[in-house]
Amino acid sequence: MSNNMRGLTMFIADIRNCRVRESEEKRINKEMANIRAKFKEGNLNGYQKKKYVCKLLYMYILGWDIDFGHMEAVNLISSNKYSEKQIGYLAVTLLMHENSDLTRLVVNSIRKDLDEYNEIYNCLALHAIANIGGREMAESLNGDVHRLLISPASKSFVKKKAALTLLRLYRKHPDVIPAVDWSERLIALLDEPDLGVVLCVTSLIMALAQDNLEAYLGCYAKVVERLSKIVVKKEYAADYVYYKVPIPWLQVKFLRLLQYYPPLDDTTIRHELHNVLQTIMQNSQDTPKNVQHNNAQNAVLFEAINLAIHLDTESSIVNQAAVLLGRFITSKETNVRYLGLETMAHLAACVDSLEPIKKHQDTILLSLRDKDISVRRRGLDLLFSMCDVSNAKVIVTELLRYLSIADYGLREEMVLKIAILTERFATEYQWYVDIILQLISTAGDHVGNEVWYRVVQIVTNNEELQEYASRTVLKHLRSPTCHENLVKIGGYILGEFGHLVANIPGGSPIEQFHAIYSKFGLCSTQTKAMLMTTFLKFVNLFPEIKGEIVSVFHNYRHVLDAELQQRSTEYLAISTMPNDDILQTVCEEMPPFPERESALLLRLQQQHAATEDKRTWHIGGKEANKEREAVRLQLSANRSNSTDSKSTPNNESSTDLLTLESLTIGASTVASQTNSAHIPAGTVTPGSEKWLGKLLYTSEGVLYEDNQINVGLKSEYHGHVGRLALYFNNKTNTNITSFTTVIEQVPHLSITTPQSAATTIAVQAQIQQLFHIECNKPFTTMPIVRISFISGSLHNVALRLPISLTKFMEPIELGGPEFFARWKQIGGSPREIQRIFQALVPIKLADVGTMLSGFRFGLLESVDPNPNNFVGSAVLHTKSAGMTGCLMRLEPNLDAQAYRLTVRSTNENVSEQICNLLEPRLANDVV
Repeated sequence: MSNNMRGLTMFIADIRNCRVRESEEKRINKEMANIRAKFKEGNLNGYQKKKYVCKLLYMYILGWDIDFGHMEAVNLISSNKYSEKQIGYLAVTLLMHENSDLTRLVVNSIRKDLDEYNEIYNCLALHAIANIGGREMAESLNGDVHRLLISPASKSFVKKKAALTLLRLYRKHPDVIPAVDWSERLIALLDEPDLGVVLCVTSLIMALAQDNLEAYLGCYAKVVERLSKIVVKKEYAADYVYYKVPIPWLQVKFLRLLQYYPPLDDTTIRHELHNVLQTIMQNSQDTPKNVQHNNAQNAVLFEAINLAIHLDTESSIVNQAAVLLGRFITSKETNVRYLGLETMAHLAACVDSLEPIKKHQDTILLSLRDKDISVRRRGLDLLFSMCDVSNAKVIVTELLRYLSIADYGLREEMVLKIAILTERFATEYQWYVDIILQLISTAGDHVGNEVWYRVVQIVTNNEELQEYASRTVLKHLRSPTCHENLVKIGGYILGEFGHLVANIPGGSPIEQFHAIYSKFGLCSTQTKAMLMTTFLKFVNLFPEIKGEIVSVFHNYRHVLDAELQQRSTEYLAISTMPNDDILQTVCEEMPPFPERESALLLRLQQQHAATEDKRTWHIGGKEANKEREAVRLQLSANRSNSTDSKSTPNNESSTDLLTLESLTIGASTVASQTNSAHIPAGTVTPGSEKWLGKLLYTSEGVLYEDNQINVGLKSEYHGHVGRLALYFNNKTNTNITSFTTVIEQVPHLSITTPQSAATTIAVQAQIQQLFHIECNKPFTTMPIVRISFISGSLHNVALRLPISLTKFMEPIELGGPEFFARWKQIGGSPREIQRIFQALVPIKLADVGTMLSGFRFGLLESVDPNPNNFVGSAVLHTKSAGMTGCLMRLEPNLDAQAYRLTVRSTNENVSEQICNLLEPRLANDVV
């Protein structure tokens, strides 16, 4: 730059040589006047504009106000020279803010640079969008940025910048980004060979998935597969190894992303993920040789432990981790102690038994006095999480002792946690009152209103506590120093329950009044107003001290504060009425407070505000995380409801809707439609079911076909288990990439994949995906397989799999007498379902028999007197419900081209489901 712009170099040298501010200001003003004159003259070439804009930027960086030159900077963006365009973008990002009117002028120029085939121009435009990031710019350009990200022609470094730009826009304006519509295309980018791109895309997906869990469920299996390649199979470039740890940043993000979702039931994925976690645990046993290696290794290890806790707190990996954490919290390194305490707090928040953690209780208590405040915070969190009835008194006592010397930044949080623990684990009411009042005395101004509100609620709702609370609070009010919050509690409790202690020594009405009134003058106006109400209640409870109280009301009638003046005047009028009817009505005893969630817990959760990556667990014990678990299970319930709500005839087992069955997915994952649009859960690609009907009574055939792909199917079933293979043929002249499949599972049917399918299908080649199927109970809905792949663009196909209830039936042979005996034994309605329907194609008896055999019925010869009729029997096998007998009788009417179908079963739902399967096929398919 010194060779190209000597004027700029000399100007900078002049500024540096200025010894006093006055000389610098004089030089700046002179240069500004010169630049303003040059801009007014016009006719400047690109080099001159660039030089003068650079001088303005230098002055702006020094802190001088720049109120001109913006248009020249905008004009530089349109230049075809990189150096000029670069300075233009730099000036725009520095001199303009997101709400500037001039920002609208650069939108078209930025869009033009995004459309260019010059990667450098693309990057400059992405930098400007990310730095300015206004709503108008986000609405106008988010589609162009997304196009750059998913374009196969984009370079890796452009994709990285595009992903981070979208992340920046989403964090500022989440409503502008169509997160759900883009989900499948973004998930496909996790297959990118460049790990840098995967890292940036993962950061974007993490932000989007936190708010759109179901839409990004497809990333789960891809993340597990990619983790396995990095950690177990060691498939990564040498450039991404950081001190012997392969791309630790990506590993950490992957492990954290998996924690947003409930553990899946798919055995293949669980096994693969277990191997990943076990390998990470084994790698951590190597002694790091330097600080960088130690930091990278620990970052991955602790995130892996967090994931293991999330998956299963009783697993062997968690048991290993618990032993490791015990060593970590005694480490000499501050960072390791911090991570150890935080991870142990996570374990305490999820595990059923706290005994392994209690072994380290003394060490954890010592962490409160650590030299580093961040370690002290984590120690406090852990103590809060590991507290239960057995150790509550020890922990609360230690926290109270430490409270008086704790950092001011910790005290408010400590007060909340002590109050919550005291309430949650108090076995004696007296202990609760003593601790809370001691807490308020010690913490003083750090006690929020929520704490004393909660004390009042608990005392009011527990009669056996009211006398002791009144006696104790009166004792505190007599002490020379008493915090205002204690005065508030004393005023309320004595006003309501002071009569309970009026007969004890030192608790007479006049002594109660003097104890409160001695603190009255030092209180705030709000507290004085509250104590006025207490005095009015004393008038009702203790008429003998009415004179002294009335004089207080009289004295405060003329104070400047309107609230106190109004209260004293009104209370004086009520107190001096001829009769006490109004006084008694106004001062009626307060009713018990309705049961509600503790405001202390809500306040504590607000203290731990969500960061960019939301915490997947609450600080506290297992009870505190029940709500989080319910949210995770709700995702499963939503998916189950979407596939089963229209077809389930009863509520046989409502709890099944809250299982994780509906989240079980195959080892390679999911979805796609040929028009690249997102297909909602529970729906299939239009026109895809024309091949389905025949496959319900055959074991192999074509499931789907279009211009890109052909899907074939083969299946076999034995008892309650089955095996189904899908064959995917590439019909295009290019490779199909990012190929994934996901199963939308339905209740009572478990589908797993023994191994992952290939993610690439070569030209005119074929790959296979195998599924293992298990029928737990009778089900009503067929599962959907969602396929996604890239062939020029993203394609999505959702297909219903021909897995019906009859696939799990086995034909049986019965004689005529035995058949009719069982037929009568089952009986009529509701176990009998009968349908009469018209045949839409000519009836051919041979084809009808073939179809019924394909539906797994054993056809019985010479049982029905009419030789045209069909009689069949079968047994339905399920894992949990056992075997169910099924009998069928079909009476074709060749003259009327109609059928009478009768099905009897020991389970009426099975009878109806069989009729629902047979009727449309008999009516339409027999040719």
